[in-house]
Amino acid sequence: MNYDKHWQRQSTQVVFSNPWLTVNQDTIVLPNGTVIDDYFLVSLPDVALVMPVTPNQEVIMVRQYRHGADLVLLELPAGSFDPSQETAATAAQRELREETGYAASTLEPLGVIYDNPVKCPYQTHLFLARDVVPVATPTWDATEDIEIVKRPLREIQGAIAQREIIVSGSIVALHLGLEKLG
Repeated sequence: MNYDKHWQRQSTQVVFSNPWLTVNQDTIVLPNGTVIDDYFLVSLPDVALVMPVTPNQEVIMVRQYRHGADLVLLELPAGSFDPSQETAATAAQRELREETGYAASTLEPLGVIYDNPVKCPYQTHLFLARDVVPVATPTWDATEDIEIVKRPLREIQGAIAQREIIVSGSIVALHLGLEKLG
C-alpha cells in the first residue's frame, strides 16, 4: 500500500454552514480510480485546550454537561477559536480565564492533534500552563454551567485509568503534560 497517495477532490458542495459548523459534500477520486460522490466533511473551528497546574501541583479541571454525549464530563478548559482572529495560545489563555478564573504567565505548547481526521479537519492545540493562579471570576456563556475541580497531579493517571476522565483531547494533553512535567 502506498501511503503517499492522496485523494483528489473533484468538487465540493456546501450542504450547511453557520459560524460554528460547515458540512461539505465532496466528490473524490481515490488513488485506485474509485469515485465517491457523497463523502461528507464536518468543519468546526479549531480548539485551544490547556492543562493548568497550580504551584501546589493541582490540575484545574472543569466538570460540565456535554449535550453531544449527554453526560456530565470532567475535562480540561478548552474552547474554539478562529485562527485568523487570534493565536491558539491567546485562545488558550482566554478560555482558561473565562472558564476557571485562573491565568498563567506563560504557556508551553504540547502539540496539535486531530480528534477525528476521517471526517473533521479541525485541529486541537494543546498547552501546559504552570503556576496558574486565580485572577478573576469566571465568565461563562449561556451554555456553560461549570464546576471547577482541583485534582492533585499525582491522581491524574488514576482518574484516566478509572475512566473518570474520558474526553480524548484532555487525556492526550494530560499525558503529554505529565511527561513534560517529569
